[in-house]
Amino acid sequence: MRRRLIIAMVVVVATGLIIYAALTAISSSVCLEFDFRDGTQSWEAGFAEYAPEMDGMQLEEGIRPLPAELEIEGTGYYLKGMNHSDDLFMFLKRRLGTEDGVVPGQEYRIKFTIVFASNAPSGAVGIGGAPGESVFLKAGASPVEPKVYLDSDIHLYIMSVDKGSGNSGNGTAASVIGDIANGLPAGTENPLYVSLKRQHEHEYTITASPDGELWLLVGTDSGFEGLTGIYYQRIAVTLNPVK
Repeated sequence: MRRRLIIAMVVVVATGLIIYAALTAISSSVCLEFDFRDGTQSWEAGFAEYAPEMDGMQLEEGIRPLPAELEIEGTGYYLKGMNHSDDLFMFLKRRLGTEDGVVPGQEYRIKFTIVFASNAPSGAVGIGGAPGESVFLKAGASPVEPKVYLDSDIHLYIMSVDKGSGNSGNGTAASVIGDIANGLPAGTENPLYVSLKRQHEHEYTITASPDGELWLLVGTDSGFEGLTGIYYQRIAVTLNPVK
């Protein structure tokens, strides 16, 4: 009888610990910060919303030294492209998993702090739109990997997830933070880069996959039919569980 009682007590305690651990996991926020002075941090770059035959796109991505005028030593994740399509989307994506603290099937609200350098002046005039105010910074997430594929119907490379229609539209995988105008007056021959900080809560909640996978997505959606070059310096993200 005593042995059965001890076994029962052990089972109750063990069950309680399992329930407590599960509740703790569900109720915990995930906070991560990525500094591109330390390399890519497993982020990957991509480009979408343009046709295969478009020449002179000048697409470029990779870790590059920061511009001298920032007076900051180190590197950033550089993305550049010529927007011949009037809708070029340049983006970074990164997978998160259970090793990062993501709970399978958990619904999250996602907050971003993004530090980036832009040389797009304020108040400038450009073809199709301004180089600053017509280039929109977006951020969000998806339970599946954002991929680029060729849509044979419209003959454009497009995203496999909803990053928002048009340049300033919100989508389930990415919503608008603001533009990339850097506050400097227009008119200088060689526009200078300025480091900017943007904070944002994604418009939609995101539910992690059954395997605990979630993909972060940050990018620029352009209505300016010219060249845009941006340095991402740091990206911080907080995943707050929806109770």
